[in-house]
Amino acid sequence: MGGSAAGSTGRDKPRSVGFTRREFLKLGGAIAAGSSAMPLLSACGGSAAGSVSKKDLAGSTVTVATVSNSQMTDMEGLVGDFTRKTGIKVRFLTLPENNLRQKVTQDVAMNAGDFDIVTIGSYDVPIWARYRWIVPLDQFFSRMSSQERDKYDLGDVLKPIRALLSRKGQIFAIPFYAESSMLFYRKDLFKKAGLKMPEHPTWDQVSRFAKKLNGSGNGVHGIILRGEPGWGANMAPFDTFINTYGGRWFNMNWEPQLTSPQVKKAAQVYTTLVRKYGQPGATSDNFPECETAFAGGKGAIWYDATSAAGYISDPKSSDVADKVGFAYGPTAVTPHGAHWLWSWALAIESSSRNKDAAFEFIKWATSKQYLDLVGRKLGWERVPPGTRYYTYQSTPYRNKPWAGIEIKSINKADPTHPTKDPVPYTGIQYVEIPEFQDFGDAVGRYLAALLAGSISVDRFAQESQQEVLAAIKQGGYLKKK
Repeated sequence: MGGSAAGSTGRDKPRSVGFTRREFLKLGGAIAAGSSAMPLLSACGGSAAGSVSKKDLAGSTVTVATVSNSQMTDMEGLVGDFTRKTGIKVRFLTLPENNLRQKVTQDVAMNAGDFDIVTIGSYDVPIWARYRWIVPLDQFFSRMSSQERDKYDLGDVLKPIRALLSRKGQIFAIPFYAESSMLFYRKDLFKKAGLKMPEHPTWDQVSRFAKKLNGSGNGVHGIILRGEPGWGANMAPFDTFINTYGGRWFNMNWEPQLTSPQVKKAAQVYTTLVRKYGQPGATSDNFPECETAFAGGKGAIWYDATSAAGYISDPKSSDVADKVGFAYGPTAVTPHGAHWLWSWALAIESSSRNKDAAFEFIKWATSKQYLDLVGRKLGWERVPPGTRYYTYQSTPYRNKPWAGIEIKSINKADPTHPTKDPVPYTGIQYVEIPEFQDFGDAVGRYLAALLAGSISVDRFAQESQQEVLAAIKQGGYLKKK
């Protein structure tokens, strides 16, 4: 967020799956889709050959494509527990988010079948479900015994997250972890400077704090923010700036609104924070780099995903573990869309030849028992957050200082009402249409140029507006007046 295909994939001729070639090309930003010979995914789904006994699955191998975040690294380190219990072997392909998304999108679109399980985000799930690139999981749950269903307890999965991963009443992916956004800060530096972070800060307050604390220690920057271009990189936090400053991507006629005063204000504030008080080289930094920098004591404040709380609070991975405070995502003129809602989830590719074994792995990695395993083996700071009520009600994780902010932020985030003014789209840090993957990346590149000082705020807004307008016109979204 490898290997070659084996066996017949139907590549000799295109087969329709209920969407047009124009729709298929909407995802061209991540796929080498120039060739007219590129096949469309065959309409395959469900189990490869009906129900298979668990005994028959022993000795099989499943391949997992996943993002290189710390929770996924822990999963790979603990997979021996799964293999011992099931006899199923697991291979991992772990990549940075932007690389992973491109690799996985290409694989599913071409029906290559290189992966059985893919780690995809909440933006991807409803789109990929529509295109039948991933299979509904209800059929696998329905084949479980009542005892197995009770033990797994699908109803324990957080309702807002389960809704993100469903389409038309069917669930297509299970969350491995989920998150909103929050503010992390150095309590020791705040105390030394005589400052107090409110539980619900504003961006005006955060800007003053960042200015005051910039250079307050050896190599300490006032704030750390993402700058690497990409809709899932710098645009994730910046989208919340757009929302909370009263901006939006589109009005109800699907007319882009990126030249509005509200969006320009958001861009100016974000740019000022990064240029004046942020870490040098921010345009190369996505979530992992920012997490490493803050954990290494290089920042007084960091705004990013709630899922980082455990990592930066663990003495084994963080130099500031005992010095971190937590606050809600800052607001400006409106609380709407001030903090995001996201899940990295596990889904089964429609072209997988090992669907039953793949489901066994997903069931293991998203169970209450897996959470307990992580807690026992690695510490409760490392438990994948945001997926189950069980985490916040029945485990030691519930007593962590960030847990209350995390669960409340997840429950309050509303992707159906992400902005102050009405919009025709769903999503807080994304717009849930296929074209967003492409034009969101483009706007992210303009934002990186702005952060680097290569363009002005006005040019950022104008270039972004034109990029988005072209995509929306081509997609046929604009409404006639």
